[in-house]
Amino acid sequence: MKNIVLFIKENLAVGLLLFALFLGAGNIIFPPLLGQQAGENITLAMIGFLITGVGLPLLAIVAVAKAGGDLQLLANRVSPTFGVIFTSIVYLAIGPFFAVPRTGSVSYEIGIAPFLPESVADHWAPLFITSVLFFALILYLAINPTKLVDRVGKILTPALLIVILILAVKSFISPMGEPGTAVGEYTVSPLTEGFVQGYLTMDVLSALVFGIVILQALRDMGMSDTKKQIKTTIFAGIVAAIGLSFVYISLGQIGNTSIDAIGASDNGGVIIAKSAKVLFGNFGSVILSATILLACISTAVGLLTANAQYFNKLFPKISYKTFLVTFTIFSAAITNVGLSTIISASLPVLLMIYPLAMVLMVLSLVDHFFKGGQIVYILALIPTFCVSLYDGLKVMNIRITPYENILKALPLYEQSLGWLVPAIIGALIGFIIHKLMKR
Repeated sequence: MKNIVLFIKENLAVGLLLFALFLGAGNIIFPPLLGQQAGENITLAMIGFLITGVGLPLLAIVAVAKAGGDLQLLANRVSPTFGVIFTSIVYLAIGPFFAVPRTGSVSYEIGIAPFLPESVADHWAPLFITSVLFFALILYLAINPTKLVDRVGKILTPALLIVILILAVKSFISPMGEPGTAVGEYTVSPLTEGFVQGYLTMDVLSALVFGIVILQALRDMGMSDTKKQIKTTIFAGIVAAIGLSFVYISLGQIGNTSIDAIGASDNGGVIIAKSAKVLFGNFGSVILSATILLACISTAVGLLTANAQYFNKLFPKISYKTFLVTFTIFSAAITNVGLSTIISASLPVLLMIYPLAMVLMVLSLVDHFFKGGQIVYILALIPTFCVSLYDGLKVMNIRITPYENILKALPLYEQSLGWLVPAIIGALIGFIIHKLMKR
């Protein structure tokens, strides 16, 4: 009995660590927006969102654990060149290009803007001042070794969960209003639209990087057996999945009942900030703002540190500090374009690389069936990229009519999932070729 209790305690600790890694401040802003825009179709939309926002990231963690914890080693199964390029793109996407600037913008939208007059909040100066101060603090924490971030992390996760729990309970007991009417793609295909919107969490990409963190934590606990590491990772994934699902469903409910009280918005940060004020007044806004600010600081430090370490390893002649300073300044600059613009700019890129990440992840999980045959990876990823690349270009209003007419024949093309069938067919052809080559 004592061994069972110890096993559960150790595994639960790893699960909470994984949950804390996933629960970035940026994840707080997407479910309320989905809830408001999905309206009466929120159930199907949320199911789609949970698949890409919870289920696939946890499969990615397992895939990376089986591959030894290193994303580049996993991507090298396609080719070493692909491994470097793809891994670099993933790090930059969850680092200075999108995810880190998003933390700066979320800090302003939820932590600062609600306390400013509307005419002042819409001006460029407050956001600029906030970004300078925010990233100066981030740079200090990332350069100077300190236990502050660890302490913030230990306090942050339960604090953020408590705040979300209080908001969710209040929204269920005394809703701000009735669900609105579904808009956009949520009116015709809420499930697939929720699935694609889950890309914005970037959790699959983050999971491919977090794998090494989880494996290191297990090794520090004295766990060296690979099978036991994978089993523990799966258990930790279940714990994290329960926590993330609770957060996403709760925030979706808040957004779903908010439109009568605060009006429609295309910014999830604005929705959750205004909802907190409606539900609990100024006190609710203060508590939410403080918690989100801490979450943003913790997330930004972790992502910038990971990026600087990876690129320092890739280009050892350039110091860690040089990469860190460069990425921090770049993130501060991007922050000033605003949260809505950052999210809009990230969607085309995510539509291009997310399918590649998902196909790579799934193939790695069934790798033992084809003994790591390179041809299987290549023939699955090439058609995937041919379709996903155009999905991204289409969102940027770059259209090539003859090519688009061909792609329109693919199942689920209109839902930005046209890559799915070509990926499966490519993998099957690769599998057959691999078997023939062995014979």
